[in-house]
Amino acid sequence: MTTPTPRILRRMLSLDDFEPAAARILPRPIFGYAAGGSEDGTSLRGNRAAFDDHAFVPRVMIDVSVRSQRRELFGHAYDVPFGFAPMGGTSLAGYDGDRVLAQVAAACNLPMILSGASFTRLEEVRSVGPTAWFQGYIPGDEAAIRALVERVGAAGYDTLVVTADVPVAANRENNVRNGYSAPLRPTAALAWQGLTHPRWLFGTALRTLVRHGMPHTENMGSVRMPLLSRTGVRERSRRDRFNWEHLALIRRIWPGRLVLKGVLSGEDAHLAAQCGVDGVIVSNHGGRQLDGAIAPLRALPAVVARAGGMTVMMDSGIRRGTDVLKAIALGARFVFVGRPFLFANAVAGTAGVQHAVTLLREEIDRDLALLGTRSLDEVGPHLLQPAGRPAG
Repeated sequence: MTTPTPRILRRMLSLDDFEPAAARILPRPIFGYAAGGSEDGTSLRGNRAAFDDHAFVPRVMIDVSVRSQRRELFGHAYDVPFGFAPMGGTSLAGYDGDRVLAQVAAACNLPMILSGASFTRLEEVRSVGPTAWFQGYIPGDEAAIRALVERVGAAGYDTLVVTADVPVAANRENNVRNGYSAPLRPTAALAWQGLTHPRWLFGTALRTLVRHGMPHTENMGSVRMPLLSRTGVRERSRRDRFNWEHLALIRRIWPGRLVLKGVLSGEDAHLAAQCGVDGVIVSNHGGRQLDGAIAPLRALPAVVARAGGMTVMMDSGIRRGTDVLKAIALGARFVFVGRPFLFANAVAGTAGVQHAVTLLREEIDRDLALLGTRSLDEVGPHLLQPAGRPAG
C-alpha cells in the first residue's frame, strides 16, 4: 500500500517553494537560524547572484531522446550529480531529520553529508544511510583528531569531510535578532514561539522528546550539549589552531577518502592536493561564515585550475537544475544542496525530501535536453558565455 502524497507538496513546484512554507511551520528562532547568513548577508545574496553571471548557449537539432545524469564520484556511480550538504539543524527543523535525509539519500542513490553539529549519533546515521559521509569540525589537537578519526572509521564511513572555513564562530546577528542560541534558553518568548507553531511543536519537538529524550550534540568533542538549557555553554574546541599539518595528520591516519570543504582559493586547492586530499568542496558555508567572501561559483574555475588530480565539488546557492549544470560546466564534478532539503523535511518529512529530489532531478533531465546534451560529460564551458554578451 502506497502512502498518499501530502497535499501541500502539490504546491511545491521548485526548491524555492519549500522555504516560505517552512517559514510558516517553524518557530522564528529555528527558521532564522536555518535561513540566515552572517552579518549583512552579502555572501548569502551573492551566492545566488553569481549564477546570473552566466548564460547558456544551447545547441539544437540533436537527438536527445536518451539522456543520463548518472555521475561517478570516488568510484561510486550515483543516479544524480547532487547530494545533501551538511546541516547542523536538520533534526531541529524536522522530526528525525538526519536519519530521514540519510534514508532518502540511500533510496535515491545520492550522497548525504552528516554534519558534525548534528543531534544524531554518527553511528546511527550510517546504519540507516550507507551513502552517508561524515563532516567534522576539527580542533587543532592531535588527540582529539585521532579520537574522531577512529570513531568515524569504526562507524563504517568511507568518506570524511573536513570543514576548513570555521576557525572561529561567525557573527550571525540574525540569530540574536530571532532569539536563537546554542543551546536554546527556555524563555517565555521561546515558549510562545512553540505554542504559536503547533505543527512543529507536536510534530517535531514533543515527538522527539517522547521518543528520543532531550536532543544533544552527539559528534562534536567530548561534551554532549543539550538542545535546551538555562546554563549550558556550547563547547568551542580550538579550531583556530587547525592548520595544514593537522590535515596531513588526518591524511596519514584516515584510510578512506578525504575531502576538504570550504575552499575558495586556487592556492589552497594546490596545498590540499599536496597533502593527499582526494577532493575539495568549493564553498563559503552557504554565506554563514565570512560575509563578503567570494561566491563559490565565481571561485570554481580558479580552484579547478589548481586542483591537480583532485575531485572538485561545490555547494552554496544551488536551487535549480540550471544551477547544477552551470557549476558542472565550470568544472565541478558534483554539487551539494543544503537548505531546500532541510525545509522540505520540515514541510512534509520523508515525502517532502523525496519530492524535492524529484523536482531537481527532473529539472536537470529537462535542462540537459534543452541544452542539446545527452549526458553530464557533454556539459562544458563551451555551453556558457558571460550574461549580457551577444552569442558568438
